[in-house]
Amino acid sequence: MYEILEKKELAANVFSMDIRAPRVAKSAKPGQFVILRADERAERIPLAICDYDTERGSVNIVFQVNGTSTKKIAEYEKGQAFADFAGPLGQPSKLVSENLENLKNNRMLFIAEGIGVASVYPEVKWLHECGIDADVIVSCKSKKDLIMEKEFRTISTSLYISTDDGSYEYKGCSIDLLKELVEKERKKYDYVIAMASMDMMRNICRVTQNLGIKTIVSLKSIMVDGMGMCGSCRVTVGGETKFACMDGPEFDGHLVNFEEAIRRQTMYKTEEGKAYMDQQEKEEGHVCHVGLEHHN
Repeated sequence: MYEILEKKELAANVFSMDIRAPRVAKSAKPGQFVILRADERAERIPLAICDYDTERGSVNIVFQVNGTSTKKIAEYEKGQAFADFAGPLGQPSKLVSENLENLKNNRMLFIAEGIGVASVYPEVKWLHECGIDADVIVSCKSKKDLIMEKEFRTISTSLYISTDDGSYEYKGCSIDLLKELVEKERKKYDYVIAMASMDMMRNICRVTQNLGIKTIVSLKSIMVDGMGMCGSCRVTVGGETKFACMDGPEFDGHLVNFEEAIRRQTMYKTEEGKAYMDQQEKEEGHVCHVGLEHHN
């Protein structure tokens, strides 16, 4: 059993948990993920490893409630334990295997949208510990949705925050801010590493391709069981079939067939979303007759 050592609500329906998992903490590297199962009847949920402490033997996860399974996980409290917490899974970030001196000569920009900060944070932290600079864009809908600002300010060279409603710092999406940094402020980047929605990553890659910036994307968002059994994370990269949970989750963004990946993601995730909405409606004592898309 995997005990919850700490639990915090970072924003509405966004939670941080420290889980006692010494073996996972000892082996974890930036870019990897875990599979969490709340109890014996629960489904397996892949979640990014946000941080890990080898001395404490703990692993930190940050997740958002967006379905019945993540809602169940969020109901657990400090002192309780999960049935399974398997990992680390997936391939580590490609940055980890690069020559450090070469990395120091590259200017890197990380782009994290919403809960994507959980995937980006361990890589930026690792670079910081190695003495390598990195800029970060954190994008969210509103200031109230912003998480981990303090943590990123201590490890990034420059932190840029964009909010859709303009309630904090830059008004607009991360792509608008990226263009402004490069085209107006004349920032030069060798790499962009992005973790966002599939639509956003596709659009980021279109921009960076025109700008001639190499781009890495994390495809954790298309995984369902995270162990290569369901096939939901099958994606075409450079004309070859890959599985995000086994071959990734990071890939060259300019080689990913996003249209195919987005179609597959929609097919696998609609049912869980619908089940969650049905449950919410029953708890609230009413039934909504509009389509699911109106809740997004």
